[in-house]
Amino acid sequence: MKKTFLTLLIIWFAGNMANSQTPLTPEKLWELGRVGTPAVDTKQENIYYTVKHYDLAKNKGQEQVYTTNLKTKAIKKITDIEGGIGNIIINPVSGKIGYVHKGQLWEMNPDGTAAEQTTKFENKISNVKYSPSGDKILFTYSLSIGEGKSHDDLPESNFKLYNDLMFRHWSSWNDNTHSHAAYASISDAKNGKGLIDIQGNEPYDVPTKPFGGAEDLIWGPDGKTIIYQCKKLYGFEYAKSTDSDLYSYDLESKETTNITPKNRGYDSHPVLSLDGKTLAYLSMKRDGYESDKNNLMLYSFTTKTRVNLTVEKDITVSGFAFGAENEIWITSPDQGTYKVWKLSHNGSKATTITSVTNDMADYRSVIVLDKNLLVSKMSMNRATEWFLLDGKSKEQVAVTTVNNEQYGSISKSKIESRRIKTTDGKEMLTWVIYPPDFDSSKKYPTLLYCQGGPQSMVSQFYSFRWNFQLMAAQGYIVVAPNRRGLPGFGQAWNEKISKDWGGQSIQDYLSAIDEVAKEPYVDNARLGAIGASYGGYSVYYLAGVHEKRFKSFISHCGLFNLESWYGSTEELFFANFDIGGPYWKIPKPKSYEAFSPHKKVQNWDTPMMVIHGGKDFRVPETQGMEAFTAARSMGLKSRFLYYPEESHWVLSPQNGVVWHREFFKWLEETL
Repeated sequence: MKKTFLTLLIIWFAGNMANSQTPLTPEKLWELGRVGTPAVDTKQENIYYTVKHYDLAKNKGQEQVYTTNLKTKAIKKITDIEGGIGNIIINPVSGKIGYVHKGQLWEMNPDGTAAEQTTKFENKISNVKYSPSGDKILFTYSLSIGEGKSHDDLPESNFKLYNDLMFRHWSSWNDNTHSHAAYASISDAKNGKGLIDIQGNEPYDVPTKPFGGAEDLIWGPDGKTIIYQCKKLYGFEYAKSTDSDLYSYDLESKETTNITPKNRGYDSHPVLSLDGKTLAYLSMKRDGYESDKNNLMLYSFTTKTRVNLTVEKDITVSGFAFGAENEIWITSPDQGTYKVWKLSHNGSKATTITSVTNDMADYRSVIVLDKNLLVSKMSMNRATEWFLLDGKSKEQVAVTTVNNEQYGSISKSKIESRRIKTTDGKEMLTWVIYPPDFDSSKKYPTLLYCQGGPQSMVSQFYSFRWNFQLMAAQGYIVVAPNRRGLPGFGQAWNEKISKDWGGQSIQDYLSAIDEVAKEPYVDNARLGAIGASYGGYSVYYLAGVHEKRFKSFISHCGLFNLESWYGSTEELFFANFDIGGPYWKIPKPKSYEAFSPHKKVQNWDTPMMVIHGGKDFRVPETQGMEAFTAARSMGLKSRFLYYPEESHWVLSPQNGVVWHREFFKWLEETL
């Protein structure tokens, strides 16, 4: 009798829990906390990390520091500071917790008490790291290099004057301000003195703009050197090349040595081995190809030689950390998810690479502890949290639970992995995301999601804009194919898109939507296509070739006219490699005539919503304006959502909510 009652109680409780769950909304999405990368204390007993929460009414976010005890899993918030805070580091000698606040380094006790400002430099600093001896800090700061504004006798004039390219980059105009690597002793830094810039008067940036960070610079063996990544090119040469190198700066001699002078592609992410004898880093071989295979390299400080551990493996490495001797833990895209792998090597090449994670989730970062791994994990139903992962048993335990309460009341989407045949007989992994209350006896409007990049895998990512859980919660089925040109399916699959933007990848999109549309629960009268960047380009291109499949389109920051885009974008290496070069090249690259969406506007017959940011210099705003003008001139129902202060992304909370509200309003009107 007791057993029966307990069973009924469990069923009642589970039913009520299910009933208490509600669909995700744009407002709820911005209520979720965003957890930062943790730092581990010297005893490996606690981790320290930031959590950022947004205040929609104030239209801003605030980070605070939390700590989790790795044994008890007890979580505690240890700061309550107004203003920006981040860059959590731990002094290896004193055990003090360091963080950057108001552009300076502060330190506090492990329990959050006795916080005090440690540096008092005139310039704001960031990307701070303690030396192995704990008495110095490595950091970056900004300084102006070059001529100031001319025509001082005309104080009301307002102009920008340039003699070379890279006059603007992603979302910022070049104002001759550069980020440099520097170091100082803590004793001097407390008095605002002793800042030693290791780059002198170089007009180059560390970290690399715009996506570089603390991973770009580290302390070398015994803290006697500093190793940093830098792309030491300027103007037109910078615009057409990806040739960044790793440099070693000697604190005693003040001399700088290029560690990777012969490689012409990206060299990045320097990491020192546990014994300090070896440097590992990521390396791309080809100059100008930003999505080349990332190989894992080992460089010996003793012999000055290097080896490529993954040259014979058809994988691209996204992150890594040293483990025991001849053991490196890596993260890498594979078949629709980012996995953690154990790489064993003999000093010259990888002998085995074994996956440690195989669940439907993305593992983007790995930190090696004595007995476990600390890994970040996300999925389409849950934002990033950190877990302890046993590399042998593969068991894992959550050590951050930032959004447990919120997700307890948010209904989840069903995620399905399908293999779909393409027009050339290949198999393509396609994610299908269903509404939380999916009923196969009903019919649902369905969205084809077109991925950007173009070389960026459709994985189990949790986006705060292109959020599949949110789309499904509004009653849409989402079809997200890993079309040609995405990593994780071999290098040949990844490279197929270059110079073929409107070719096989577009056919892959159509194969995916056509196959899923065969299902009885898909309403073929209500199909839409959506995407950003290359995904936005794909939407424009599909609008000219879809043969009435779709009833609605939404393009965010998409490329519309490849000729005008080439003449207004900044990093020309991307256009040169993927499009084939400038439009005045003889013979003219095929892309401009065959694959530019503006060449097919005469076929547009479907409502089009265009979204663009005024500070998007990678895909300038005029691309969206041209597309909107074309759509409206064709007599189509059209809408232009413009953000003067946003760039290639939408980053402010209230603009983000407007984005989602207008996104779903358009779909309601057109589907």
